[in-house]
Amino acid sequence: MTQTRIAFIGGGNMARSLIAGLIADDYDPAGLRVCDPDHEKREQLASNFGVPVSEQAAEAVTDAEVIVLCVKPQVAADACRELAALLHTPHPLLISVMAGVREATIMGWLGGSVPLVRAMPNTPVLVQSGAIGLHAGADTNAEQRNLAEEVLRAGGLTRWVDTEAELDTVTALSGSGPAYFFLFMEALEAAAIAEGLDQETARLLTIQTALGAARMAVESDESPRQLRQRVTSPGGTTERAIAAFEESGLPGLTLRAVAAARRRARELSDLIGDEQ
Repeated sequence: MTQTRIAFIGGGNMARSLIAGLIADDYDPAGLRVCDPDHEKREQLASNFGVPVSEQAAEAVTDAEVIVLCVKPQVAADACRELAALLHTPHPLLISVMAGVREATIMGWLGGSVPLVRAMPNTPVLVQSGAIGLHAGADTNAEQRNLAEEVLRAGGLTRWVDTEAELDTVTALSGSGPAYFFLFMEALEAAAIAEGLDQETARLLTIQTALGAARMAVESDESPRQLRQRVTSPGGTTERAIAAFEESGLPGLTLRAVAAARRRARELSDLIGDEQ
């Protein structure tokens, strides 16, 4: 990867995960800088990764070619307004991983248009196995899109969407999605215990089954439907279980759940925009 100078505004879990992924990809820690007001976070980042850290944004963004906004939405306005006075020309690429903060809102805080990519990652980024939706603003060129993708691939798989509104669906699918799978794993474990397995055995078999199924889906050319059909023997145990899921309305329930999460993502974005 090109040794681009990258500044992270905010040193929380998302920044740590991306930094860890970049360094694992042989990125030079000296090319990374992190700004965070929390002394303990700065010390941990410097100790764990050998990256330069600072309390003030001005020190972090000097000569930065990419600035990654990793702050919480409630402090996003102040962070962006502080950053507005520090941006040099030509403008660096800004990457926002701030949940629910729309591009227009960010531009308003910055006081004008800048090259901007908005990203919607999920928590498996913490183990470099994330699913990350990306949308590029109108002032972002092809080279900057490629640069954003290189940075964010350090956290997992990336996928571009054509409209910013689609990020609400990304939020409902992959942003909230890990919790859906955890919920199903929780239910599957409880069902196995109810049918006689001890808790440890039920948990380990549940986790390994989920891991194995995911790996098969990744490595196979077949769709999840095809994989399911291939392991569902006529008249067998799997067919009986699938029938019970379908009779209970699992497909429709999933549709309603994702739609509800998408609507809430849009509502939260509206609230953040209205408050500023």
